[in-house]
Amino acid sequence: MRFRQRVLTILLGVGFLGGGFLQADVRLPQILSGHMVLQREQPVRIWGWADAGERVTVDFAGQKTVADADVEGKWQVFLNPMPAGGPYDLTVKGRNEIVLRDVLLGEVWIGSGQSNMVWPVGRSNNAEKEISSANFPRLRLFRVKLLVSEEPLDDVEGSWQAATPESVPDFSAIGYFFGRELHQEMGVPFGIIQTAWGGTPAQAWTSREALAADPALQRVFDDWSQVLAVYPAANEKYQAELKQWAQRAAKTTSGAGSPLPRPRAPMGPEHPHSPAGLYNAMIAPLTPLAIRGAIWYQGESDGHSSRGYLYRDLFPAMIEDWRRAWAQGPFPFLFVQLANFRPVPEKSEWPELREAQQMTLDLRNTGMAVTIDIGESEDIHPTNKQDVGHRLALAARSVAYGRELIQSGPVYRQMTIEGSGLRLWFDSVGGGLQAKGGDLEDFVIAGPDRQFHAAEARIEGDTIVVSSANVKTPLAVRYAWDADPEATLFNRSGLPASPFRTDDWRSAMMPE
Repeated sequence: MRFRQRVLTILLGVGFLGGGFLQADVRLPQILSGHMVLQREQPVRIWGWADAGERVTVDFAGQKTVADADVEGKWQVFLNPMPAGGPYDLTVKGRNEIVLRDVLLGEVWIGSGQSNMVWPVGRSNNAEKEISSANFPRLRLFRVKLLVSEEPLDDVEGSWQAATPESVPDFSAIGYFFGRELHQEMGVPFGIIQTAWGGTPAQAWTSREALAADPALQRVFDDWSQVLAVYPAANEKYQAELKQWAQRAAKTTSGAGSPLPRPRAPMGPEHPHSPAGLYNAMIAPLTPLAIRGAIWYQGESDGHSSRGYLYRDLFPAMIEDWRRAWAQGPFPFLFVQLANFRPVPEKSEWPELREAQQMTLDLRNTGMAVTIDIGESEDIHPTNKQDVGHRLALAARSVAYGRELIQSGPVYRQMTIEGSGLRLWFDSVGGGLQAKGGDLEDFVIAGPDRQFHAAEARIEGDTIVVSSANVKTPLAVRYAWDADPEATLFNRSGLPASPFRTDDWRSAMMPE
């Protein structure tokens, strides 16, 4: 079916109609459209489609360059790096002419992940005030339409809009607050591209080639093969349930009862969980566009069934995959560590997934916003997205823009044994360590039996000493090692420490 659609597209593209040939118009991808922001101070690619061999001229901000469409009708040109500015017109001319108005040069960031990145301004803290004050004509927003594809696509659906009370309510709150803060501080145009889908795993945002290249990720394909194997029977059952639901829903609509929940469709072909399905449809088409970097909030869907450990390989593989696809080198990639949240399965691996996220900081030009203190125990979607955007902006100032500042809370560095206690040493102390609320909580300690006990912890300078009367020969400490811990360790810059452990035990007994 996809092949037939492609053939039809090619025939229509060259103008085959009723036995004759017509000329095709020069065409641009939707990400290149009016009101867009192009990345300043980098070579800028402008690309699109035309008739094979057609000469295309691009004129922008005093630069004019030409290219000939190849045999597949594709063309591209590169504009030399330019400073922030605008608005400008961008003109593309072949047999027809396209003029894009109100184009700015500034900073361009991708915002991706699952539902906490999707979560809109209109459902976040102080929504009414945030919406009414959204008057930033040089902060531009682009929201990619949700789509899954088995093969890489060359275009997305969406449009650029200035940040106004009409455009921000449904836009990513984290993306908006991140972009707004940096835009106001730096005084240059900012473009934020939201390409995110709730409830999706990292495998869906990673190319098939990258998944296949890492033997540690073979499980992704094994698990998906099982999904596809049971899909026919599961879909048959779903269709029957859907028919019954429709019949009952018709009765409730007529006043015979309350609305009934719609049955959930089973996972199968072109499901948003499919390996590479979202990369193909919602990332690959964007990769020709010059960007400054990416922000990412995801992991909730991977925090179970040993995927917390798989994430150690999957997440960095995805980041490096994106960097290869964009061909800009190791561009800044900033991500949010999972917030605290209580109602997760008893065998949740959220602590292990948070650990995998922190381990990913070993990659160059990465930064992590710790949110263990601003989640909501009863809601997987905390509404305080302002602080999340701010902490990502702190990371951007350091990683992307070279500012010297404290971008994170205390980071565990090493441990020394001192008699019946353990001393912990930290980086990023930000003027010193402090206990929020007066006392350090959520520290546990274990000896050779690997059975952890609640511990006493006290701050001594830039270190913490941990001990317990129940552990005479201490070997390991864990802090906030739970799905919904109480964050008490901060630096004097007001930023929380990430949960950590000094051991790597797969088998250990935690306190009840």
